[in-house]
Amino acid sequence: MRKLSAVLCLVLLCSAAPAAAETMLMATTTSTEATGLLDVLMPQFAKDTGIEVKWTAVGTGKALKMGENCDVDVLMVHAPAAEKKFVEDGFGTGRTEFMYNDFVIVGPKADPAKAKGGDTAKALAAIASAKAPFISRGDDSGTHKAEQGLWKAANMPLPDKESWYVSAGQGMMETLVMAGERSGYALTDRGTYISYEAKAGANPALVILVEGDKVLLNQYSVIPVNPAKCSKTKKDLADKLAAWVASQKGQQAIAGFTLEGKQLFFPNAK
Repeated sequence: MRKLSAVLCLVLLCSAAPAAAETMLMATTTSTEATGLLDVLMPQFAKDTGIEVKWTAVGTGKALKMGENCDVDVLMVHAPAAEKKFVEDGFGTGRTEFMYNDFVIVGPKADPAKAKGGDTAKALAAIASAKAPFISRGDDSGTHKAEQGLWKAANMPLPDKESWYVSAGQGMMETLVMAGERSGYALTDRGTYISYEAKAGANPALVILVEGDKVLLNQYSVIPVNPAKCSKTKKDLADKLAAWVASQKGQQAIAGFTLEGKQLFFPNAK
């Protein structure tokens, strides 16, 4: 009788156990991880939906390629032109714009190239004229794509053959560290710079020199991978993530995320 009771108790306990959480894979840009944003957002998303997100943080170009290769279910990236082509080519079902921050140009406090000011084109021209070290991410990330676009918008050729232009081939934080070591300049998203500044302490090697120019806006989107191209993709789960980050709760979580008392991202879901 005791054995039967034990078996019944075990059956009841098993039936009462919660179902395993659904899981999906996401490719995202390094800035969402390096700033700590995902460590805040994804547990809240899991709590609200029961969906666990496992992510890989790479440059946006690599993230888009992972989507094309059916390696992930959803993307969280920040290169609008490349994203639109990804969707137009049938690899994504649509873009949900949900937050932004901005890019800034950073460099040594002494600013030997005299790049400081609010005009990005003039700053890049000053850096090129001075042949001051400029450290590019060089990794086909959203930031790298934006930087290439800024040279073009300034009516200047990409200086990738110049000795003072260095391609790091690294993530944003590593690029900032390299720029600091070489007393160079770099383009970075503000969120990662705030993280860098916090780690550097009272006297960071790099300071913000150019900010506020409208060409420095940095828009982020979520894109579900298209099941027409990738039959095993979990579009239903990806759609829930897109809806959640654009919801009032998701937008409030983004607005409330700060580091050293500074807001890193700004919600702007339409």
